[in-house]
Amino acid sequence: MDIRAQVSMVFHLDKCIGCHTCSIACKNIWTDRKGTEYMWWNNVETKPGTGYPTTWEDQEKYKGGWVKDGDKLRLRLQGRTEGLGNIFFNPNLPTIDDYYEPWTYQYDELFNAPEGDDQPTARPISLITGKPMDIEAGPNWDDDLGGSPIYASNDVNLEKLTDHEREQLNEVERLVFFYLPRICNHCLNPSCVGACPSGAIYKRGEDGIVLISQEKCRAWRMCVSGCPYKKTYYNWSTGKSEKCILCYPRLETGQAPACFHSCVGRIRYLGLLLYDADRIQETALADEANLVQAQRDIIQDPFDPLIIAAAQANGITTQQISAAQNSPTYKFVKKWGTALPLHPEFRTLPQLFYVPPMLPVLGKMKDGIYDSSAVEGMGQMLNSLEKARIPVRYMASLFSAGNEEIIKEVYRKNIAVRLYKRAQRVKDITAEEVQQALAIGKTTPEECEAIFNLTSLPTMEERFVIPAMAREEAIEQSLDPYTHKPAAGFGYREAPARRF
Repeated sequence: MDIRAQVSMVFHLDKCIGCHTCSIACKNIWTDRKGTEYMWWNNVETKPGTGYPTTWEDQEKYKGGWVKDGDKLRLRLQGRTEGLGNIFFNPNLPTIDDYYEPWTYQYDELFNAPEGDDQPTARPISLITGKPMDIEAGPNWDDDLGGSPIYASNDVNLEKLTDHEREQLNEVERLVFFYLPRICNHCLNPSCVGACPSGAIYKRGEDGIVLISQEKCRAWRMCVSGCPYKKTYYNWSTGKSEKCILCYPRLETGQAPACFHSCVGRIRYLGLLLYDADRIQETALADEANLVQAQRDIIQDPFDPLIIAAAQANGITTQQISAAQNSPTYKFVKKWGTALPLHPEFRTLPQLFYVPPMLPVLGKMKDGIYDSSAVEGMGQMLNSLEKARIPVRYMASLFSAGNEEIIKEVYRKNIAVRLYKRAQRVKDITAEEVQQALAIGKTTPEECEAIFNLTSLPTMEERFVIPAMAREEAIEQSLDPYTHKPAAGFGYREAPARRF
């Protein structure tokens, strides 16, 4: 048993309003430099939709993640021989058209235009060529286009739907969408690490954050292809790959990452999980139908004395164990089982989990009014699930590797919480219906209250349980911290010195 600590995240999709504040916060801090114009370490997509980069979920095209090969895992991208053959030419990279051509505007023509009869305009200028361009795509080009025949219809996850289900999604009364914010998942079994020929990508031992060493990176860009979520990018100016660093300088000082802190909908939760590193291969090799449960099983109980002892033997501090015990991600993922990984079939064991959105149900005309609350007895419970505008099969393709029963269990519990609180607040549901809902959702009134409070009424301290990272202890193992601190800043491994 090898117990380690992992910073993990939960995004509650029922609360995301698609404001993109998180994306702008990240952009202003990390990717406003030359060479990063097209990078969005945090982006918000509309689902159904093709996302950013376009159809990133299609691994037949991009060759990301791991595949099961008998009793072993192998990279979908290539083996060692193919990697050597492609090291100077990677054929599976997204192109700039798959992302978008970044642009700015000729503001001088607008601000310094002479007086005249015509309204001056600022023409779009490519940040790559510096020439005027026609804008044809962007990082959220399909924003809010949930029913579009161009974007929504080309969603990779729709391939598993029947022709009848796909036709239904084009009907006006079924048109619906939800937002899917995405950052690097900081996986337990990251394929970007496995794909990197130079060993530049690594997981930090103290918190599991995946980083890229700018000193070791040689711009092979296998990490870009190897990541199935396409959250590693190439900086054309520096000739290095870059990715989300989960704002680790902020975490080390007890602050939430910028995208978390700025989230308007307060959909984001961050905390520690304790996991057994010895079971990573076993978990990643699970059958697709069992991948979600296997990922839950690798997470260990932070209250178990044996787990605590094993964690302490591995150097995990008392503060980190306490943070794991109070972690909101542990509650959503393990205790309540309502948060699920995105595309677990990629077998990277992502540590960003999502609470699926409570999709609006189909309504019907009643006295000339479109009424979505009309129920038939206890049909309200089933109406919310079986008659959702987006089929359960679609949500299962996103969050449970196609296992519809797991996604139904999550929805049944969330629907039970909704009905339990509705009975309290609106008082239009009988006690018998509430009890039936609790039984179907396999939950209790106490658990419903806990889920409701952490979903709707959490404080910042409850959403972000950030332990002390003890960075000074890590430095002490190799350097004198009193010498290191005044001589170096973020990113330095050697003390800076004059070269002339």
